[in-house]
Amino acid sequence: MVDVVLDVQNLRAGFPTPEGFVKAVDGASFSVRRGETIGVVGESGCGKSITARTILRISGTSDQNLSGRIEYRPPGRNAIDLLGLRANGPEIRAIRGAEISMIFQEPMTAFSPVHTIGNQIVEALRLHRDVTYEEARVAAIGMLKRVEMSNAERSIDAYPHQLSGGMRQRAMIAMALMCSPQVLLADEPTTALDVTTQAQILSLIREIKEALGMSVVMITHDLGVVAETSQTVAVMYLGRVVEIAPVRAIFNDAKHPYTKALLASVPKLESRERLEPVSGMVPSPFNRPSGCPFNDRCPAAMPGVCDVRMPSETNVGDEHTVSCFLYGGDEDGSRRVDGL
Repeated sequence: MVDVVLDVQNLRAGFPTPEGFVKAVDGASFSVRRGETIGVVGESGCGKSITARTILRISGTSDQNLSGRIEYRPPGRNAIDLLGLRANGPEIRAIRGAEISMIFQEPMTAFSPVHTIGNQIVEALRLHRDVTYEEARVAAIGMLKRVEMSNAERSIDAYPHQLSGGMRQRAMIAMALMCSPQVLLADEPTTALDVTTQAQILSLIREIKEALGMSVVMITHDLGVVAETSQTVAVMYLGRVVEIAPVRAIFNDAKHPYTKALLASVPKLESRERLEPVSGMVPSPFNRPSGCPFNDRCPAAMPGVCDVRMPSETNVGDEHTVSCFLYGGDEDGSRRVDGL
């Protein structure tokens, strides 16, 4: 654990609503090593974004609806449990944006429409660094050039609506990187972009990550993005990490039926076979299945087992764990069934 910079353990986060209580994250666990990119994948509604926002304490979840541990381990300092900090307190505000930053899915809604991108980037730097406005503006122009913003000296005075989607995303990356963070949370950073721009943005994140030596949590539903960017993959379903492994093991030797279903639904250039969509839909948060959360969609579900108990995490290989009764997921490890 010496090289781990962020350790999320048994994280639970929920929201009370008029229809009932929503379990957005239901016991998620994963670790991020220094300099590593971990891909967090799953369908919409599986808790990926809420997990990232909870790390920064911006999910809006009240303390009584949060549990678990999010341990941030800054270099040269003692570990900090982020859940132990007040959501709007000075301790988390000193970390948020400076040591752990986030790229949001839609920069048009993340940026203020009434301020220029330059003023917003400058403010992000001055919140954490003792610099003048002029010094911060020069640094902001330099960062915009680094993220390959066209005509950075002019673009810095543009309002968000005056930029294309790709340029807004570059401005968002520039703001997230102004303080050289230890960890970058990238929430679907390329979803709204065309294929060419998506490739450019992913290449840009990878280059800057290597230059700064930072860690990246890449949240996405696109397995192609994961294959291109990540060293480790965490597969989330209904707020739980159901499988976690090195990227090669996920693509070559996936274990969990949900992971296998996701991979089968990806089109392959060399194959003319029909795609196999994941059967069913992610359940409503007000109608969660009992037992294993995937049991009502799983082709290998065992009645009386999968619909009754929650499988525990089982080690199935080198840094490869899965939560499934097919691989001995009972708490006492007594039951073991051959995999698919």
